[in-house]
Amino acid sequence: QVQLRESGGGSVQAGGSLRLSCAVSQFTVSTGSMGWFRDRDTSAAIAAIAGDGRTSYADSVKGRFTISKDTTKNDLSLRMTDLKPEDTDMYYCATAKSPVSAARYRTYFNYWGQGTQVTGTS
Repeated sequence: QVQLRESGGGSVQAGGSLRLSCAVSQFTVSTGSMGWFRDRDTSAAIAAIAGDGRTSYADSVKGRFTISKDTTKNDLSLRMTDLKPEDTDMYYCATAKSPVSAARYRTYFNYWGQGTQVTGTS
């Protein structure tokens, strides 16, 4: 079964940076589609990446967050910069049912990790 575990969460001051990682088992990150979610955004991922590397971002994080794959470790990453208090949430990584799209709708994804907490302080 596919298993995912997030790490790298923490508390940082507004304007700071943080890098989240997602260790993945029984799923090939390099060829699959994946995404990052947070509790506040219940209907869609805030960032998604397709099997071919295409990416898609929610307007709230576009230009500040970058989703990427580390194929050497079979991990998914989310580089977060210029963090804001409103970014505070539990963040989850997920695998998609199909590798052909960077669509962000929640129904497109099938497995999720347990989450890692991110807190942006003023």
